[in-house]
Order: sequence, then structure tokens, then C-alpha cells
Amino acid sequence: MSLALVYTRAALGLHAPLVTVEVHLSNGLPALVIVGLPEAAVRESKDRVRSAIINAGFEFPQRRLTINLAPADLPKDGGRFDLPIALGILAASGQIPIESLNNKEFLGELALTGELRPILGVLSASIAATKESHALYIPSSNALEAARPKNARVYGVSHLRALCDYLQTDTGLEPTLNQKPSHQTLKMPDLCDVKGQHRARRALEIAAAGGHSLLMMGPPGTGKTLLASRLPSILPPLDDDTSLEVATIHSVAGQPEHPFGVAPFRSPHHTASAAALVGGGSNPKPGEITLAHHGVLFLDELPEFDRKVLEVLREPLESGQVVISRAAKQMTFPAGFQLVAAMNPCPCGFLGDGSPRCRCTPDQIVRYRGKLSGPLLDRIDLHIEVPALAATALRDTQASESSASVRERVLKARAQQIARQQCTNKALTPSLLDTYCVLGEKEAKLLDQAMQRLRLSARAYHRILRVARTIADLAQSDAVLVPHITEAIGYRLLDRQ
Repeated sequence: MSLALVYTRAALGLHAPLVTVEVHLSNGLPALVIVGLPEAAVRESKDRVRSAIINAGFEFPQRRLTINLAPADLPKDGGRFDLPIALGILAASGQIPIESLNNKEFLGELALTGELRPILGVLSASIAATKESHALYIPSSNALEAARPKNARVYGVSHLRALCDYLQTDTGLEPTLNQKPSHQTLKMPDLCDVKGQHRARRALEIAAAGGHSLLMMGPPGTGKTLLASRLPSILPPLDDDTSLEVATIHSVAGQPEHPFGVAPFRSPHHTASAAALVGGGSNPKPGEITLAHHGVLFLDELPEFDRKVLEVLREPLESGQVVISRAAKQMTFPAGFQLVAAMNPCPCGFLGDGSPRCRCTPDQIVRYRGKLSGPLLDRIDLHIEVPALAATALRDTQASESSASVRERVLKARAQQIARQQCTNKALTPSLLDTYCVLGEKEAKLLDQAMQRLRLSARAYHRILRVARTIADLAQSDAVLVPHITEAIGYRLLDRQ
């Protein structure tokens, strides 16, 4: 009787727990049994593995094979276990040395010819294997992605036969070089394309500097979507650790092509479901708010989203994470996104554009805006109006300020925040606000009057303070002054109504 152990990784949300493939070869009628909570794709691997072993030039043992995927209570799905199962069979039958599998992990789906096909989520597996000081052997098409973590030892393999030859002779495979990922610079839409809308541009700059959420309201065609699409061009680049975290999320979601170092920008259609936004499924996968982690989630035509869908944003906006609970498991995904939304002022969209086209009744307008609940609006830092522009403003040939110059001010403000409090102003807790947002007598009196007249909540009070702190940072001011408080209060449009 022979026993072989092969190490691999399962996929559990954004994590890759270690799985030990135990292969036992014993006397008895020829059979192959896989245990350890395998799902359909894993149970079908027996047929792929049999053909791959034979077509790679090896002998498939005609004895009883028992394969255990430990731990037994961890669900296993996908074709990633094909390669470790095949190697376990070959090692248990003496066709490759068992000791050659030590300190190594293997992942990959096998074709019937023995070739290796790419899999999803290799980056999280590579990070976990690196922490264990294990070398990782994966399909060649996944090698560059898996080699991103520092000190990772990754080997790209194209065929089962080539891997077995390497395990027998220790020659023939070279590790994929762990090069420092280059932060990609993409050509993004520029703010200089936006005509007029100086107040909206100012609000966009404040949102970028402090990481604040933003809601733009105005008639159709006034530039709301145009402005939102230019927000990534003024955001700071992501550092290496943050970029790796974003890349891991997109790797698990099957989108490894996301540019390294670039903040995500997600814009789901208004027909998206709640599960599409927060994630879900029997084996929970990340949703749009997780894919927008460290980036922007843009919801155009906000009231057209189903109200139940919008309400799921409440907790992630506060906590920066989303917890998905199922009967068998609970999964936590990061959701530190920056919400940017756009909406029309009424069902027809023409309210307040200076023309008599709007025929909406007050009840229709109230019903339309009522699709956005008070608690959700309370969690949005900036509410602004984007008015219709005159034709003369559209014909203005004078160049508007470019994204590059705006970005310089944003970077200075962000640097000031990190040096002062080690986080952006968006993340300031009430206790940190008491430390870094000390108000003078005039500023405190002004804010007290606004609280009383606008009947603001405690949450809105703290959000006004955070926005005022960002405005002060853009002005390179150490103290929050009356003009900063006044401007911050002016961005609570829907509170005033």
C-alpha cells in the first residue's frame, strides 16, 4: 500500500485555505473515490485526470484509489484540484518520487491531453503560499499574475509531462521572475472637457481630496456623467500594498486584467440586483461594491435603482465592509469604496432648467425623490446641483483647468491628511474629529445654527465636519475656519429641501 500527500489551495472568498490531497493506493477492484466535500466539478476530475495521465505517457494504476481532500468540512469546487490529484496518483504509484512534492503547492485544471488550463483566484493562493515559504506550481498563463507578491516562488507549467520530468530531475523549469509591478498610467478622460459647472468641479475636487461620497442632481445633459467619469483622473495612484489587495479581489472575480496601481471605477447598470452590488451566491463571490474597493462606485440614474437594492449600501458606506451570511458559512468582503451618484430632479428631468417643459406634479416629484431614503442620503457627504448651461457657455473656447493641475492639489491635501492622522478625512471617527477638527467659537456657533435650522442628524454633523476639514486641507490651512464650514454646509442640498 502507498500513500502520497500533495498540497494545494481552495478558494474561500478572498482567502485560499490550505488543502491536503491524500492519495491512498490499495489492493482491490479498480476504483477511484474522492471524499472531502467535493462539488460536481471536483467529482468529475477523476475522468479528466485519468485521460491526462495516460496521454502524458504514464500508467494509470488499476487498483483501488481513495483520494481525500482535507479538511473534510471545507467545500471544494472548480478544476483547480486536477493537477494535485494527478500528481498524488503518480507519486502513490511510484512513477514520480514522493519526496519531490515537499514544500510545494500545485494548482491547475487538466485537459484530457495533459495540458494545463488557467484557473481563477491564483493571486490569493500565491500570497498564502508565499507566507508558508512554499513554491507554487500553476498553469503558465497564470504565472505572471501569481508572481506579483514579494518573495513569491512561482513556476509556470504548460503540461503535466513537463512538470513530472522536472520533479524527477529538478531541471527544465525556471521560476517566473518576481518583478516589481509597474504602476500603469492609462489615458483617462480629462476635466478640461467639462465646460462651466465650476461648483460641480469644486465638489468633485473636494470628493477626490477627502474620499467623500457625492450626489449630483440636475436636468439631463448637464454633465453629471461627464464629471463622474473624470473623477479617476484626479485620484491619487494606489500604493503597492493597496494595488495588490485590489488585484486579489479582481483575480477572485475572474478579472485579472485590471490595471495595476489604478483605482477601480465601477458603473453598474440600474437594473443590477442587490446580490450583484454586495455579492452573493451559494459560494459567495464579491459584488460591485467590493470590486470598487479603494476606488469609485458610480450609480447613474440613482432613483431608477430598486429601493431595496439601494438600501443594501447603508452598512458598507459606514463600515467599509460587507458581511454575507449563508446557512453554512459567513463571508466578509472589503467595501471601502467612494460612492458617486447622479439623478434627475424629477421624473421628466426638466425641473428647474428655466423652461416650462416640466409638467410633473408635486406629488410625482415627492414620490420620485422618495425612492431615496433619508438614512441613505444622510450617509452621502456632498449633495450638489448641476444646473443646465446656456449655449454661450458651451461655445466658450477658453480651456478649462486640466485634471493634472487639479490632481496636484488633491495630492497635496491627501499628503497633509496622511501626515496628520494616517488616514483620509473620510475615515475620521468622531473621536478623531474631536482631535483634528477643533472649532473656534465662531465656527461652532455657525454649525450649531445649521444643525438647528436644517434639523441635521448627528451623522450629517460629523460629515459636514469631515468635508470642512478637507476644504481646509485644500486651502493648506491647519485650522477649520468659518469659510470652510460655510462651504461644507452649502453642499447639503437635499437637507436644505
